[in-house]
Amino acid sequence: MVPVQDIVPRAGMSVKEMIEAMGSAGGFTARKLHQALEVMKGMMGSPGCLRFLSFPACVMATGTRGVIVEMVRRGMVDVIITTCGTLDHDLARSWKDYYHGDFNLDDAELRHEGVSRLGNVLVPDECYGELLEERLLPMLEEITASRPSISTHELIDEVGSRIEDEGSLLHWCHRQGVKVFVPGITDGSFGSQLWMVYQGMRDLRIDLFADEQALSDLTFDAPETGAVIVGGGISKHHTIWWNQFRGGLDHAVYLTTAAEYDGSLSGAQIREAVSWGKVKETASQVTVEGDATISLPLLVAALLDEGMLE
Repeated sequence: MVPVQDIVPRAGMSVKEMIEAMGSAGGFTARKLHQALEVMKGMMGSPGCLRFLSFPACVMATGTRGVIVEMVRRGMVDVIITTCGTLDHDLARSWKDYYHGDFNLDDAELRHEGVSRLGNVLVPDECYGELLEERLLPMLEEITASRPSISTHELIDEVGSRIEDEGSLLHWCHRQGVKVFVPGITDGSFGSQLWMVYQGMRDLRIDLFADEQALSDLTFDAPETGAVIVGGGISKHHTIWWNQFRGGLDHAVYLTTAAEYDGSLSGAQIREAVSWGKVKETASQVTVEGDATISLPLLVAALLDEGMLE
């Protein structure tokens, strides 16, 4: 029986100290956030641990993009599995700005003004679709001219090598050698631009099997694996799917807002993956309910306070 303790905020309290206090408080999701920090510390401190990060595109339209970039820059990540929109938003925001909005804006009026709404973020047409067609299409034509068959992780690395913006995720993944896999590559503007290339280059092939082979080689050869999983869908599933063939993840943190009762993958607690062999029954693992634009920055800031990152 461990007694519940009160959280006592004080001036100058670090993020790490606050999350540690949440762990002693024993109350609801606050304690889970502390558990997530401990799991991530285990992943960071284990030599040879292959570290996955999966997330959906939406967070890249927010300031949380900077947190993910910092995770890559500081060597917290070896492999990223994400959706096509991540490429769209990272590139678009490297060239133009997105803007603050509100969840309750008039969407019909926004469409008349040529502005798309992503939650409470505003994305003008000239900052997204039009911009990507103008800047990305020539880049893709140049890359595929000499490589008509290419995997998503190779193509993304080629694009990253051409991006000079140090705020860009693709820029830093190229510099740090982090492989980025997008199994649903056609589900976004980046994929649409590839389709446009295909109109004049019918021998173009996106080699998804080369991606799967690379993931297979990475996971099978890893003495230990861990994952920070933000949200569900194809990114989450592809991460846990490939880890099942090595007996499951050794460490897993799942940040989600989805409910479990509808049976969706997004709502599935990370413990459900144990029954599929995608997470080891002995794994250090926790599901943290809540908005990842809050929880992920707190966890990374706490790791920085811990002094575990370069």
